[in-house]
Amino acid sequence: RARGTSPCSSEEVDYTATLPIGGLSYVQGCTQLPLINKTVGSCLDATAQKFPDREALVIVHENIRLTFAQLKEEVDKAASGLLSIGLCKGDRLAMWGPNSYAWVLIQLATAQAGLILVSVNPGYQASELEYTLKKVGPIPGEWGQQFKTQQYYNILKQICPELEKAQPGALKSQRLPDLTTVISVDTPLPGTLLLDEVVATGSKEQHLAHLHHTQQFLSCYDPVNIQFTSGTTGKVKGATLSHHNIVNNSYFLGKRLKMDLKTPEKSRLVLPSPLYHCLGSVAGTMMSVMHGATLIVSSPTFDGKKALETISRERGSFLYGTPTMFVDVLNQPDFSSYDISAMCGAVIGGSPAPSELIRAIIKKLNARELVVSGGRSWGYGWVTGQDWDENRWTKVGISPGKISGEDPLGPPSFQKSDVRKCNLTSSAAGES
Repeated sequence: RARGTSPCSSEEVDYTATLPIGGLSYVQGCTQLPLINKTVGSCLDATAQKFPDREALVIVHENIRLTFAQLKEEVDKAASGLLSIGLCKGDRLAMWGPNSYAWVLIQLATAQAGLILVSVNPGYQASELEYTLKKVGPIPGEWGQQFKTQQYYNILKQICPELEKAQPGALKSQRLPDLTTVISVDTPLPGTLLLDEVVATGSKEQHLAHLHHTQQFLSCYDPVNIQFTSGTTGKVKGATLSHHNIVNNSYFLGKRLKMDLKTPEKSRLVLPSPLYHCLGSVAGTMMSVMHGATLIVSSPTFDGKKALETISRERGSFLYGTPTMFVDVLNQPDFSSYDISAMCGAVIGGSPAPSELIRAIIKKLNARELVVSGGRSWGYGWVTGQDWDENRWTKVGISPGKISGEDPLGPPSFQKSDVRKCNLTSSAAGES
């Protein structure tokens, strides 16, 4: 066991856990909780069957509400439509835009069809976008025409001037030769397909049959998403994650928040943070899918006032965000005018969270079930979570593998490993 760590509970501990055998990197730690060997699509199917009439998704700024049964139906049509335009298992699709219904739809539809979603920062300019697309070589890309000052179509034309005169689905770009298809999510634009038309095509029986056939060959170990690092230490780096990664990551985060024990009224997740980031797409979208929680997207980009309005009107019980987002929410001048009586918890991450901020979140937002999350893009975001004991005000870290760091107000410790992921001594060089 790593220094300063302890198991989550005695009922979940198996002290017979073994070391890696034969140089393999896969080893189960001290836990009796089994990992889930399912694809994202099969998890959505199971939740839709279990809670068909439960509210699954609310996009406040688009006035969209869907139950799990309705969401599954739309996801299936979108997945079928993507296959109908010539995409195949393993192809990559880049999503570039702010939070929207289309973002959630495409995230789940690509997984359902065996495609790989490439999460692109909506704030990228032409050079950043070109670098990212060249790294992953996506076949199609999806984006809107404009959001605020971000002219997505015009930025893309700087890289692909051929787009404006291209036949939809037959782009031939000199600088991005792998980019053959561009799908507009909101407005018909020259050289692009329209997302609504792709989804409509996917509703035809022959295309749905193709989708069902494709799904027979999907594995939970298939890649499903490429996430990029922030680029603060140089060029952004891509990390390819599997269905197995994000299914288990979101499932255990939900377990940490006791989502499996909560009523629907206490499982309403307000998400003002971006979907291109793992906090939004995994802790948000995927945890909703895994635990039957309602995901409520409050605005296209972060807006503290909109987040409070959403908590009040939608009876939000959990709020997501980074420390700076929570500071903004708590410092809204009309904070006291909002009804936050349904709030019971929060998920905060992305950077260090001062204890004073944690106290303020718990006190002012009634977020006593707060978890401070930490991790890496290549660990699919959530690697460790930290509970706060309201009596002692000390931090207790809980990882998805049920290992908890007990260093007061300090980061949990991690075992070092070499390139083969085998355990090393504390003095040896390796990765934490």
